[in-house]
Amino acid sequence: MDYQQLFSLRQHHPAWRLLRADHAPLILCFLHQAFVAPNQRSLEQAELASQLDDLLYSLHQAHNEILFPREATAYLDDWADNSNGWLRKFYPQGSDEAHYELTAATEKAVEWLASLGKRQFVGTESRLLTIFDLLRQMVEGSETDPQTRIAELQKRKAALDVEIRRIKDGQLELMDDTRIRERFLEVNKNADSLLSDFREIEQNFRDLDREVRERIATWDGSKGALLESFFGEHDAIADSDQGRSFRAFWEFLMSPSRQEELSGLLQKVFENQAVQSLEPDQRLKYIHYEWLKAGEVAQRTVARLSEQLRRYLDDQAWLENKRIMHLLRDIEGKALSLRQQPPDKNLVSLDDVRVELNLPLDRPLYSPPLKPRIATQVLLEGSSDGDTDALFNQIHVDKARLLANLRLVLRQQTQISLGDLLKQHPLQQGLAELVTWLELATADNRSVIDEQQTQLIQWVDEQGRTRRASVPLIIFSR
Repeated sequence: MDYQQLFSLRQHHPAWRLLRADHAPLILCFLHQAFVAPNQRSLEQAELASQLDDLLYSLHQAHNEILFPREATAYLDDWADNSNGWLRKFYPQGSDEAHYELTAATEKAVEWLASLGKRQFVGTESRLLTIFDLLRQMVEGSETDPQTRIAELQKRKAALDVEIRRIKDGQLELMDDTRIRERFLEVNKNADSLLSDFREIEQNFRDLDREVRERIATWDGSKGALLESFFGEHDAIADSDQGRSFRAFWEFLMSPSRQEELSGLLQKVFENQAVQSLEPDQRLKYIHYEWLKAGEVAQRTVARLSEQLRRYLDDQAWLENKRIMHLLRDIEGKALSLRQQPPDKNLVSLDDVRVELNLPLDRPLYSPPLKPRIATQVLLEGSSDGDTDALFNQIHVDKARLLANLRLVLRQQTQISLGDLLKQHPLQQGLAELVTWLELATADNRSVIDEQQTQLIQWVDEQGRTRRASVPLIIFSR
């Protein structure tokens, strides 16, 4: 690190700005209580504002003065502003409620401040053994000589055989309480650090998402060139050290056998008396589920990248069609303007303005002509005593009105049966309208018709009589 780099970090990095903020103790205290301590990935605006209100009220009561006069939502919006970058405000898909989540820079500041506190004791043995174990893995994993690797495995096998004989002879070497506590604290620290790393990984994917959106918004070239550029960067990220490590971690964690093994190990560790003396946080027993939640967020960010590309392709196709229609309208307008006052110069005429396509398979087979036989018969005018008013009093059911009622109901719920729908919008035209509903349900691919179950539909006709009809169970879906 040199002077210019540190000066730039001091001016632009959100974590440094947070430490320099006037209300830094309030911000860090509240964000630690709301997000870091309970391992919360995101919170709704109403819930987060309520927690901040409670904290502000307790601080005002403790100091007997108004320390922070602004509303809780104003503080949250200020912390989520781009000029600060301590919170991220977003709207999840399908939700109108704003959500907040902690940024990677803020969690770094919280983690650094937590490291300033006095630790219970500084463990060195476990970290030294970890260093030796990592070095041994690197050396053995990069060794290309088969004989050397076999010799190392034989050496480890001999050591295991010696330990098995000692155990059979009753010589059990147990780890003392100090070593157990040291290793547990190291596990706890690494588990929390891994959750912090997930926020940074998610931020990296989100930066990629933002970069793709900005490039799409300003792209003037072809779609193929943009897709080639994007997929090239996507493959580079997937093949990078971070991408490979995350993929290996995710495959390891998604294994059911590994999850069961990890759950069993955590359960046995928490039953140890030396660990119980530390009064550990019980949520550590389920830390792998928190890892899964954090990993799913990163996976959803990658899915949003694919969806953004799909929308871009749809928008580009729509813009191209719109451009074609604009050119056609322009040609038609110019033709209409020249119809009354054609130019004096000779115009080139076209015999035909379209290409005739004659496909062999479109030609019909030969069929011999039929000569109709018309028998001479005089048609006489007939008469009828029936009432012809029924021919002119047919009932017309407006399908657009029925579909509008259905869409209005499906805005508030994902699905509804025909019986429940008709309770909110009763039949107005009796049996004819019910038959129209059956026709709409048959034509809609999202509707489900269950012949095994029935519903009783009831309405009142024009004479005031109650009518009932038993129809199959019909469910309309959004």
